[in-house]
Amino acid sequence: MQKLFIDYTPENEIVLEGEQARHIAKSLRMKKGDMLTVNDSNGSDYGCSIEEITKDSVILKVCYKQASNSEPTCRVSIYQGNPKGSKLEDIIQKCVELGVFEITPVLTKRCVSRPDEKSAKKKTERYNKIALEAAQQSGRGAIPKVNDLISLKQAVSEDNSEVKIVFYEGGGQPLRSLVNENAESISIYIGPEGGFEKEEVDLITANGAAAATLGKRILRTQTAPVAALSAIMLITKNLE
Repeated sequence: MQKLFIDYTPENEIVLEGEQARHIAKSLRMKKGDMLTVNDSNGSDYGCSIEEITKDSVILKVCYKQASNSEPTCRVSIYQGNPKGSKLEDIIQKCVELGVFEITPVLTKRCVSRPDEKSAKKKTERYNKIALEAAQQSGRGAIPKVNDLISLKQAVSEDNSEVKIVFYEGGGQPLRSLVNENAESISIYIGPEGGFEKEEVDLITANGAAAATLGKRILRTQTAPVAALSAIMLITKNLE
């Protein structure tokens, strides 16, 4: 069933306007009586039927409310070395589908892409739109946030996850030995093209992280977070 997000708690009726209304009426070609799910961005799903479609709006009738059951029990935060081109867009899309809690692009020494503040802000807006679209498509119960680009030093100082892991081609422990199936919050650090420098790994581990490996092969920066998140979701029983 098609899912949309709103930022308030509805009662008996929901009025959708603007892009959401156009999406339902024109892109999806839905009609009066069709059903869809609306999420209040706070963990609740509302089953709704379309009551009326006008030129500028779509009016929905709330038929039932239920708790969303699609959110993982483990909150995984990804600190991603800022990659070149559109790679971060692909990372966001796939990781939202897999259940990530939030994604923070991080500026490291080997980052080739170093946007100025204005450009970075504009990109963040686009990234959050991609996260929204991926959340709707995959039936998430919440919209993962894509944070502003920050330094690695700021990232490690603000990270308060229960389990912290940095993936490093220089070697580390197997992921399964670091993640408990009952873990509630995990942060993972992924390097950009070229990976982390040794001093950066030392900075991350000095702040409580453990170095880990994803196997004997070196993965691309856009492959590593997807592989790591998939493994974590499997270990924490969120892919069952």
